Amino acid sequence: MLKAFTLVGISFMMSASAFAMSAEERGMEIAVEMDKRDTGWTDRTVDMEMILRNAAGKENVRKMRNFQLEVTGDGDKSLTIFDEPHDVKKTAFLSFTHSKVPDDQWLYLPALKRVKRVSSANKSGPFMGSEFAYEDISSQEVDKYTYKYLRDEPCGENSECFVVEYYPEYENSGYTRQVQWIDKEIYQARKIEYYDRKDDLLKVLTLTGYQQYLDQYWRADRMDMENKQTGKSTTMLWNNNEFKTGLSENDFNKNALKRMR
Repeated sequence: MLKAFTLVGISFMMSASAFAMSAEERGMEIAVEMDKRDTGWTDRTVDMEMILRNAAGKENVRKMRNFQLEVTGDGDKSLTIFDEPHDVKKTAFLSFTHSKVPDDQWLYLPALKRVKRVSSANKSGPFMGSEFAYEDISSQEVDKYTYKYLRDEPCGENSECFVVEYYPEYENSGYTRQVQWIDKEIYQARKIEYYDRKDDLLKVLTLTGYQQYLDQYWRADRMDMENKQTGKSTTMLWNNNEFKTGLSENDFNKNALKRMR
């Protein structure tokens, strides 16, 4: 009887503790758990296809390769190399994400044969003409945002999501906030709404086709970004994911950009 009473008491205290947590604390707890579950993948290589659509539905397709490096104690590093079509071939983009200081980003433009630094004030600009902004393709470090848990709700067939608001803490963000639908089972976003500086809905990102790698890490194989104000959209398809391939810091610097010429 005492054991049963003790278990009931522990359960009650846990429930009371969760109930007493503020919406901001609960939002932060969810973000920390997302980060914890996605730690330890080391590095990743993946083939990408970017499909740009104008408001009339006309498509422009680009193909590229992406390389990522997990960084302990800071944001991740990534290198994207464009292979097709001819007008963007050999264009390369290098990004160092940071938690509390502006990200470092560079773009190699083969037509000019030079490396251009992306200004920290231009992170809201479109990435290679797509509906993804430069800040959208950076890793979302926990310290870059404050959070507010809103509610739980269904988010697709047989899925339940936390709905959490993200408020950017870094300068020059193009958004006042994001609203993310986070799958309770895999702790990955299913949908993200982006609100502009006037707090009007600007874009909606839908993530589908999640696959699990190394028995732990979940990645979407399709991302659809729709601009609600212009009618334009961009689809990103991810194929041939490989993890722990042996990439190192030496593969992610401005010299690496030059080697990709």
